[in-house]
Amino acid sequence: MKKIATFALITALLAGTAHAQDKVTLTVAAFPSLDSAIKAILPAWNKKYPNVTIKLQAQEFADHHNAMTTALATGQGLPDVMAVEVGYVGKFAEGRGLEDLSKTPYNAAAYKKLFTPFTVAQATSSDGRFIAMPTDIGPGTFFYRKDVLDKAGVKPEAMMKSWDDYIAAGKTIKAKTGAYLINTAQSVYGVVSRTNLKPGEGIYFDSKNTLLVGPDNARFLRAFTLSKQVRDAGLDAKIGEWSNEWYDAFKKGTVATQFSGAWLQGALQNWMAPDTKGLWRVQNLPENSFASWGGSFYAIPSAAKNKQWAWEFIKFMTLDKGSQLTAFTDNGAFPALLTAQNDTVFNQVVPFLGGQKARLLWRDAARKTQPIDVNKYDSVADQIVNTELTNVLEQGKDIKQALADARAQILRRAR
Repeated sequence: MKKIATFALITALLAGTAHAQDKVTLTVAAFPSLDSAIKAILPAWNKKYPNVTIKLQAQEFADHHNAMTTALATGQGLPDVMAVEVGYVGKFAEGRGLEDLSKTPYNAAAYKKLFTPFTVAQATSSDGRFIAMPTDIGPGTFFYRKDVLDKAGVKPEAMMKSWDDYIAAGKTIKAKTGAYLINTAQSVYGVVSRTNLKPGEGIYFDSKNTLLVGPDNARFLRAFTLSKQVRDAGLDAKIGEWSNEWYDAFKKGTVATQFSGAWLQGALQNWMAPDTKGLWRVQNLPENSFASWGGSFYAIPSAAKNKQWAWEFIKFMTLDKGSQLTAFTDNGAFPALLTAQNDTVFNQVVPFLGGQKARLLWRDAARKTQPIDVNKYDSVADQIVNTELTNVLEQGKDIKQALADARAQILRRAR
């Protein structure tokens, strides 16, 4: 009897230890407003996995990606799950600090067909590794203040026919309302540089790693030229994005239009300018163009401590239709999962956008957006090109010379 009692005690202790080990703290590093999406699904996660606590580490966009760059380089301070914005996917993929999710035990290649095609291409490295699961996408969108355009007598459909029409409308808006057309002329560059790409092209490099930036590239020439036309006409407020001035412009209606991803609706509604409900509307990009504007992914660092639970979390956020729709309705994070895009919620009006059925427009745009190749030097090229564009806009630098200088600098950094 004594042996039986001792055995029972040992069994109970072992069971208790096993149960204690089941309690896991999973560290997830993210940025706004993806952190809001994570918070929104926590009740469902906690109900399904009560022993796995999500520890959310949220930093501002640039701070988050800088911290993750350092963590991957040093192996210190790595989370279990790392959120990555599309502009950094190529850079992080080539660093080889992230798990290849197409391999065992993840076997994520089987899930690729479940997502919007262009986002799968964005998460695939040049050597074919699938390094992150897409969670949301950013169908490029033209946001405008209906009240401002109405006051100016400008029809949004007309101003979207061509870039010349857009600039002409901006002059009318400025003359009749005093509002600027856009926050900064560089936003025009952001649209033109993303659209009308040929198959196998990224924004800055093609699939063979050939640099596309230069004075002979028609896309960059046009992007720089149109941006300069906006600046020369005094149509931009010279306000940078993610600044207090940017938020104030949204609140006060001193800027009439904005190019962004569909996700901007959630940001405007939830924290940027909630009191402007009903004043905004959306259209597709000028000249019937379509482009990916942002998009978020989840990756697992190779040195992560809780890879099993990290993968369960990623699947919960990306493959679960309910989670995808919760994030979408909470903060406008447009779902990358195709089944979520077919939900009846897309037929509902968006009160913040004056009752417009904007989700149908975004879904159509997402399906017409072509894949864009990513490159590990995209973030470097983006910084250099935007610096040269600033030189054109603020110092009067010749456009072709600026693009030639940008090309030389990128090639030097890429070596």
